[in-house]
Amino acid sequence: MNVLFYLGGAIIAFIIASRFYARYLARKLGEDPGNPAPSVKFNDGRDYVPTKRYIVFAHHFSAIAGAGPIIGPTMAILYGFLPAWLWILFGGIFFGAVHDFTTLFVSMREGGKSMAEVARRTLGRTGFNLFIAFTIVMMVLVTSSFLSATAISLTSLWPLEKLGVTEGNTILQTVTIDGTVYGKIGGIASTSVIFITFMSPFLGWLIYKKGMKTLITYLIAAAICVISVFLGIAYPVMLDPTVWMIIISVYVLIAAGTPVWFILQPRDFINVQILYGGILLMITSLLITGFSGTGVSAPDFNLQDGIKNLGLIWPMMFITIACGAISGFHSLVAGGTTGKQLPKETDARKVGYNAMLLESVLAVCVLLAIGAGLNFVDYKAIVWPADPAVKSNPILGFSLAAGHLFNTALGIPAALGTIFGILLVEGFVITTLDAAVRLNRYLFEELWNVLLKNPPAFLKSYWFNAGISVILMWVLGYSNAFSALWPIFGTANQLLAALGLLAVSSWLLVKGKKYSFALIPALFMILTTITSLLILFAEYWSKKNYLLIMADLLLLVLSAGVVILVIRKFFNREIKPESKLQQA
Repeated sequence: MNVLFYLGGAIIAFIIASRFYARYLARKLGEDPGNPAPSVKFNDGRDYVPTKRYIVFAHHFSAIAGAGPIIGPTMAILYGFLPAWLWILFGGIFFGAVHDFTTLFVSMREGGKSMAEVARRTLGRTGFNLFIAFTIVMMVLVTSSFLSATAISLTSLWPLEKLGVTEGNTILQTVTIDGTVYGKIGGIASTSVIFITFMSPFLGWLIYKKGMKTLITYLIAAAICVISVFLGIAYPVMLDPTVWMIIISVYVLIAAGTPVWFILQPRDFINVQILYGGILLMITSLLITGFSGTGVSAPDFNLQDGIKNLGLIWPMMFITIACGAISGFHSLVAGGTTGKQLPKETDARKVGYNAMLLESVLAVCVLLAIGAGLNFVDYKAIVWPADPAVKSNPILGFSLAAGHLFNTALGIPAALGTIFGILLVEGFVITTLDAAVRLNRYLFEELWNVLLKNPPAFLKSYWFNAGISVILMWVLGYSNAFSALWPIFGTANQLLAALGLLAVSSWLLVKGKKYSFALIPALFMILTTITSLLILFAEYWSKKNYLLIMADLLLLVLSAGVVILVIRKFFNREIKPESKLQQA
């Protein structure tokens, strides 16, 4: 079927959902523009910083988007185009956007606290301990998965022949291996990431210390992106994946303790220009190719290959496509950074719900780019290689699909389009790691404050707490291939989303409000993810992968504990006045 049907249908559905369903949810939650936001009440110039909504939206969107809505659909299209598209469409509207909006709203109502802290106030200290322990395990899986994916993609090579160019007739620098000439695609992204990172403090200084106007800010951010690409083409940086793992680990350790305006916000603001441009470019290309009659060439259903490589379509497809449909990581961003920066309570709907829908648009575009822009045989060779010695590289798979799509629609050279595709992903993997390690730092700090009456000074140090997060990330990422980490990361991510919705449901219960819109998707995701964990446990046991066996068991035990507490809460139906809840 023509790509316009799938693209237009999804966008129309998302617009209707934003216009009507989001406002319905706001009424049920009790949205009140008169409530002071945590960023205003607790402004400390470091973490609680009232910030213009468009800046926070850019930070929030780039932090939640990351590589998730690109990698997940790229891997899950193996099951076939239709099931992946349907899950993104309905999951984004009724699962993901509901989760993101409600967790952000509740976090702001509770003083910008994390969902673990919300769980403590609704489910007690045991609920907090279980929730925060689960979240920490999940965050280690998030960061180790993205660290592994980044290290592989930053070293990507691809034959010039498959890009339709020859040596000496391309902007890419090349290397010859066994007689085949490869283009250094990953090296360009490496240089771009380095340049953008070093320019971020400068832009942060202009925005927050000099009060630069919005239009000029956008222009400077766009210029930094363009310059980074030219530098990457001229001076591609090619390092060993292990070296990249070490460099990125050191970087996020430093970034986790700096004020949000110094690196986190400006870096996200720069990178989001690429993401906005990428979405616009993909939509434009899909419209042009659609009007010329291009259809989806990927099979509608490909269950045999999907089951062989990923497992049964339920539950595995629903956890493989995480960020494009629903993602628990988003609640950590909401309660960790976004909820501490929004200047108004009404911004929770505009940022939380709409940013998730925009992410779902991105996921749909990724599916269509791969389905229409890349030969399915090449797709499987890159993302699901038959040779176990060849590492899966979904970022490269998407980038090549985007490059061919841009070339067909707009005449952009395939090599240049592929470069843009890989840049579209790379910067956001790093921003996700930035935010994730900072969030894990917050979680450890909260944990010590609850477990110990007077925590010693070193437990309050960001170096210590960020250091734990980075070390765990590196060990798991170094010792496991990306393709092995993604299924358990996706499961943990979706399970955290279910627990977040359960915490929201409990919060609504004690407020005497309706909660079915949060509880129903929570129950579906609980069943899906626990089934997935049981399947993965059997697989890890057969392969004697003891690190992942331990992670799987921890997730099962901790999530079971939270579910039991929620069931007790609903049976007791204990309702507290709002003032008492906030003091609990």
